[in-house]
Amino acid sequence: MYAEERQQHVERLVAKSGRVAVLDLAREFDVTSETVRRDLAQLEVRGVLRRVHGGAVAAAKTSRLEESIAERSTLNAPAKERIAEAAMTLIPGSFRGAIALDAGTTTGLLAEHIASWRPDAPHQSLVVITNSVPIAAAVSVNPDVEVQLLGGRLRGITSAAVGSVTITQLSRLRPDIAFIGANGVHAEFGLSTPDEEESAVKTALTLGARRAVALVDATKLGEEALVRFAGLADLDMLITDDRPVPELSAALADAGVEVLVA
Repeated sequence: MYAEERQQHVERLVAKSGRVAVLDLAREFDVTSETVRRDLAQLEVRGVLRRVHGGAVAAAKTSRLEESIAERSTLNAPAKERIAEAAMTLIPGSFRGAIALDAGTTTGLLAEHIASWRPDAPHQSLVVITNSVPIAAAVSVNPDVEVQLLGGRLRGITSAAVGSVTITQLSRLRPDIAFIGANGVHAEFGLSTPDEEESAVKTALTLGARRAVALVDATKLGEEALVRFAGLADLDMLITDDRPVPELSAALADAGVEVLVA
């Protein structure tokens, strides 16, 4: 197979799955790893992909890529809805206490379910702590929910409060469960997100809660964003929509993370 043919095939693979591995390509093409790396280098120059350790990913998958809440709301919507429904099982009508909701689209869907949450006993309420303006608005329609909206500087792209004021407020709180979003969950790098200030809030939510639950759809499993905000061992549970690949599954098991596939 000529180099041009190999590169066209790699381009199709990246377009289909979002990533390729050097060793897999070398076996498929029956060439050396060095030959594959030269192909990837040429494709990177053309802007087709971005080389990473052990292979390459689609050029659009940069560590700083961050879409707005509106843009993300339609991506993988059925999977995110299943994740939100699974998360609701952790907040039954008998639940007494406080939860924290991170900013994000999957946590936003969870907030929509919480809007119709009802306690088993009268005069019992659920406390919801959040740094997200849309999430606060969604749950505030429920008379059985007490909303604590965190202050701080508002990031327009995520409608989330960030900064020292937000972190200071979180340092005084210890919710029973924190539901956290992430742009990447990686076996070695842990949980990550593109923005440093939102990363600090996510760290405070993860470490400050009695139980940390990540709500992450399968497209983000195995991915890395720019800023690491928690290790796998900082999590208690991961709710996702597909079984993680063996490497990540093993790392989660070693870290004692319960994985729930919705």
